[in-house]
Amino acid sequence: MEFQNNALFWQKIDTLFFSSDVVINRPKKTAHPTYANLIYPVDYGYLKDTVSGDNEGIDVFVGSANNHLVEYIVIAVDILKKDVEVKILYDCSEKEITDILFFLNQTDFQKAVLIKKGTEIPIWAESK
Repeated sequence: MEFQNNALFWQKIDTLFFSSDVVINRPKKTAHPTYANLIYPVDYGYLKDTVSGDNEGIDVFVGSANNHLVEYIVIAVDILKKDVEVKILYDCSEKEITDILFFLNQTDFQKAVLIKKGTEIPIWAESK
């Protein structure tokens, strides 16, 4: 089956994001703590009091578009850490999104895909 978007999924993403505080622990233009050659293109942090697959807060890239929207998520796979993570993109311009994708895909050890918010609700997504 080809990817199908789900507006109800995005409602849950919005609820998580807007009910949590964003903690920026890696400001724009700072180096990754382990890989000094990787420079964050936008502010990066996590949602306080949330948990993702790595038992840390849900990752968030915060841009400067000033639209106050979560319109994208990124799914990244890292073969060194042997994990897959979802990262929320908030307030990101098209250029910032491109920069984030370049940042996440610049090594052979990590690759990421971008998913845009959908507005449709597939039949299989409705609660019974």
